[in-house]
Amino acid sequence: MSLHRKLSYSLAINEALHQVMSMDPSVFLIGQGVKSPWYVGNTARGLIEEFGENRVIDTPVSENGITGAAVGAAIAGMKPVVVHPRIDFMMYAMDPIINEAANWFYMNGGRANVPVVFWGIINRRGEQAAQHSQALHALFAHIPGLKVVMPATAHDAKGLMVAAIQDPNPVVFVDERLLYGLEGPVPQEIYHVEIGKGCLRRQGKDVTIVAVSLMVHEAIKATQELIDDDIDAEVIDLRTIKPLDRELIIHSVNKTGRLVVVDVGWRSFGISGEIAALVAEASFETLKAPILRVALPDCPAPASVMLENGYYPSARDIVQAVRRIM
Repeated sequence: MSLHRKLSYSLAINEALHQVMSMDPSVFLIGQGVKSPWYVGNTARGLIEEFGENRVIDTPVSENGITGAAVGAAIAGMKPVVVHPRIDFMMYAMDPIINEAANWFYMNGGRANVPVVFWGIINRRGEQAAQHSQALHALFAHIPGLKVVMPATAHDAKGLMVAAIQDPNPVVFVDERLLYGLEGPVPQEIYHVEIGKGCLRRQGKDVTIVAVSLMVHEAIKATQELIDDDIDAEVIDLRTIKPLDRELIIHSVNKTGRLVVVDVGWRSFGISGEIAALVAEASFETLKAPILRVALPDCPAPASVMLENGYYPSARDIVQAVRRIM
């Protein structure tokens, strides 16, 4: 694969959709604002002009109806991608997602598939406040039958979107709008990133930092400051939170003996707690210090910019956590 060119995160998703829809006429995009850059950035740019309104369907505000229709289409043999420009309002669609799509394969003894992508976008910061900025990935990861992916780079955004569409059963694709302008090397040809496989963003020997989505970049920033303290940190980008790449996490912690988990969601009952429990169960004897978590405080997001600066974790919080366990 050629990696000589760079694309933004949002255009990488756009290219994935263009390529898969060109190859497979059963794939279609449906959701609010797919015509509008204000809703979905550049992720749907040019799609309606190329594929028409029968395959790029801009809908009314009816999350439950849209999602239910998509699940029905998937059961009938289509491959819908349902976009929710604010993941908060996927809550209106929990019945078709959790009660129907997640259970269909199991309840039919593996004889019926639901190849649907539920694409939810997190809109943190920008004074979005409590009802428009929530990271709800842990909720979906709790549900048997749903896979949950959260890319952090443009390369993985394209590869995971392709993999999600090609998966024979439901995948929840969660991204951060703050990543949309981030550029990185992206092959022009179609490819997929394997669901369930994380990756090492940086190798180290003193402490493992496991991060997800936007916080991968904060973790990498933190490692640069930790170098001044003569601390060599390893950074794991989960990429998929359901299923977790357990082997990658355990192997790293067995090497470093220390773990800091960094999440974009709330601290309590979230992904950070699941990873901490995994390591405590599998590698307790190798730990040299307590496991620490860096995540959102257990309160709703504020609307004030000044309060947002105190609410959302950053590289500074990761550095402080690592210093505590060193």
